[in-house]
Amino acid sequence: MLVLGRKPGEYVMIGEDIMVKVVRSDTGDLRLAIAAPKSTIITRGELYRDQNNSFAVNMPQSGIKD
Repeated sequence: MLVLGRKPGEYVMIGEDIMVKVVRSDTGDLRLAIAAPKSTIITRGELYRDQNNSFAVNMPQSGIKD
C-alpha cells in the first residue's frame, strides 16, 4: 500500500486515466474528487464492505460439508 501526503489542489494519477484530487482537507474531514473512465467502478469503502459481507452470507452452502 502506498501512503501519500497531499494538500488541497494536489492530486495523484493512477495509470494514465484516473486522477484523485484533494479538494478540501479540514480536521477530521477530507474531500476527494475522482476522475476516471465511466467503465471504472468506484465504490465507497463502507458500501463495498457491506456488499461483500452480504454476498458471503447469501452464498449457497451446497458445496460446504461438515
